[in-house]
Amino acid sequence: MNEYKIAVIPGDGIGKEVVREACRVLDSVATINNFKLNYDSFDWGSDFYFKNKKMMPEDGLEILSNFDAIFLGAVGDPKIQDHITLNGLLLPIRRRFDQFVCLRPSALFEGVESPLKGINAGEIDLVVVRENTEGEYANVGGFQYENFDDEIAIQSSVFTRKGTERVIRYAFDLSMDRNKKLTSITKSNAQGYSMVLWDKVFKEVSKDYPDVKTNSLLIDAACMDFIRKPSEFDVVVASNLFGDILTDIAAMITGGLGLASSGNISENKDNPSMFEPTHGSAPDIEGQDIANPMAQILTGAMMLSYLGENNAANSIREAVKIVLKTGNSITADLGGNATTTECAEEVILKLDE
Repeated sequence: MNEYKIAVIPGDGIGKEVVREACRVLDSVATINNFKLNYDSFDWGSDFYFKNKKMMPEDGLEILSNFDAIFLGAVGDPKIQDHITLNGLLLPIRRRFDQFVCLRPSALFEGVESPLKGINAGEIDLVVVRENTEGEYANVGGFQYENFDDEIAIQSSVFTRKGTERVIRYAFDLSMDRNKKLTSITKSNAQGYSMVLWDKVFKEVSKDYPDVKTNSLLIDAACMDFIRKPSEFDVVVASNLFGDILTDIAAMITGGLGLASSGNISENKDNPSMFEPTHGSAPDIEGQDIANPMAQILTGAMMLSYLGENNAANSIREAVKIVLKTGNSITADLGGNATTTECAEEVILKLDE
């Protein structure tokens, strides 16, 4: 029997609720497929920060290095500025373990209504490959004359040939496994250095993939086309900031953030990859048992695929599709009235089907 060590960080808000239910689904599918997930749970996040003035302990990254994967809920609290939670937990993990790909799929499932007129199930099926360790989130810059009338804030993005090429090449490889269609997102008309490098590397790498149909779009045009004609997209590769923006749009046109799964992937198998849904901690509904657990459950399926348990991962995806199609035990954001717990239980019931 295969066994895997999973570091679980439920985090804040609804993260604790959806992680709890997703782990029940994962345990059920593990039993069916004869493998075991051994969890160690860590109470890192905003509550930890309130007690310790840091988001995780000093040796947190060293602790995580001993696991096969990291399963994260959500991080954030309205009493803490976002840059503290981001730079205190998420970004250090992504950088320490070289999780340079943020993989975010978006598909319109049967039973889910898109806010876009005339779009039917199956007509949106795309995945955004977001660069995850540099770019606009590099946090290079500083303040001058802070808190004075002449205050200056300088924020620099960092694009390296290595970082740009490897994420673009990853996207090309993924497109070869899908529909051989790849769109690059750029803004070289305004960012005359970083995006010019991005465009140049994309063009160079494309020569190694002659079977892949390519296209480049400015970020503003891409945002419009995600709304106007989302069915034309398959694999999309984008910088850290642009990928973040586009995946929120992609989530909203395919049922909302409650269905938006995500994985932070390292190609070095000595490093754990981290799996977290796209949604936030939603403190306004914390503790009410009404949060949609589907994004966390689908994120769990991504984690199982990464671990090599593809049959189990596909079982979870199919079970989710059945629940969405029938409309039984879905949460309020999808038009139902089920609790978080009831929704997860329905997925578990469908695993054998």
